[in-house]
Amino acid sequence: MAYDDQNIFARILRGELPAIKVYEDDKVLAFMDIMPQAEGHTLVIPKSPAETLLDLDAEDAAYTIQIVQKIARAIEKGLDAKGIVLMQLSGASAGQTVPHVHFHLIPSSIHELGRHAATMGDTDKIQALAEKIKAAL
Repeated sequence: MAYDDQNIFARILRGELPAIKVYEDDKVLAFMDIMPQAEGHTLVIPKSPAETLLDLDAEDAAYTIQIVQKIARAIEKGLDAKGIVLMQLSGASAGQTVPHVHFHLIPSSIHELGRHAATMGDTDKIQALAEKIKAAL
């Protein structure tokens, strides 16, 4: 199956749609989930066009997970998070809703998560949380 370059994350990467960014470099983008499962829910995506984890080049996967770790540390410090759920849903059958590989960093417990992609969050609150995470980088 060919990569869908019109998916929402591809459009965010091209600047066609807004995102509340916390980190960006030439290979990876980290931004706030606007339908958070918990306060501080952050997404990390590689810029390379890959639908699932299995489609991602090994070098890009290795680099992306290093940034996932960097952002997780910033969430822990900036939001005083005691635990972070790391999820990567690979394929629609696993619950992946956007066909671009991405990692969820959710400062919460697996037992307290809200439903995936269910409710829009408060943009002002999400922006304030993003600022705390950025400050911790």
